[in-house]
Amino acid sequence: MPELPEVETVRMGLAKWVTGRTIATAEVLHPRAIRRHLPGDAHFSAVLADRTVLDISRRGKYLWLPLDSGDAIVGHLGMSGQLLMQPAEAADEKHLRIRFTFTDGGPQLRFVDQRTFGGLAVSEGGAELPDEISHIARDPMDPLFDDVAFTARIRGRHTEVKRALLDQTLISGIGNIYADEALWRARLHGARPTDQLTRPAVERLLGHVRDVLSEAIVAGGTSFDELYVNVNGESGYFDRSLNAYGRENEPCHRCGAIIRREQFMNRSSFSCPRCQPKPRKTP
Repeated sequence: MPELPEVETVRMGLAKWVTGRTIATAEVLHPRAIRRHLPGDAHFSAVLADRTVLDISRRGKYLWLPLDSGDAIVGHLGMSGQLLMQPAEAADEKHLRIRFTFTDGGPQLRFVDQRTFGGLAVSEGGAELPDEISHIARDPMDPLFDDVAFTARIRGRHTEVKRALLDQTLISGIGNIYADEALWRARLHGARPTDQLTRPAVERLLGHVRDVLSEAIVAGGTSFDELYVNVNGESGYFDRSLNAYGRENEPCHRCGAIIRREQFMNRSSFSCPRCQPKPRKTP
């Protein structure tokens, strides 16, 4: 599942190629790609015709494209969604779901999604912030993210620190990969109780979260297969810099201990048994 760095990489590419352009047509080639747009494909196409894209915005792992009508296109990439810029003469992709053409006749915007878990929808009046994603917390890269409020909220919860990092209503944009990487840098095991963290510990963790996300954005995100690419079809390369995630049975880059893999919420967590000792169970 793409996380903040991957979605931000796509956002930056769209900002370069789509901002200021006027949509000529929005062709829906698979109804599942707009399943969250309840009025259906005909309405989706009609309401977007002749609309100009004003900007490309992001909240956590969601994108939205404010339009001159006051509406917005809201998108989530899901497991395999791709937003690609392609010349009009380029052959259709095998899993092409939605095609946008523009009045300037330039490159098309194509939504390609092999597994069709992602999708697009029009949010009426959602140019400022779509109602559909207003419940999602700001992410730590947002200039308006409130460090003090976050620290108080996470310390006030009785949960595990990794679960808190993945809670998109508390802090958005962080998924399994970058949670493991930030926790490795902070020398915290993911099962550490949040109500036992000191304020300085939370502040250090938040700093590591920002460092990991910033470095991953510079690297274009993390690509483990061909499903995540930027708008030009290129893979990210932050996977070369991973210290914990996916490194089971490999030596820790910091102390040499063998990285362990543990089950976590139907997924996997990776950590160093020496640098990130498990918290003691309280009776």
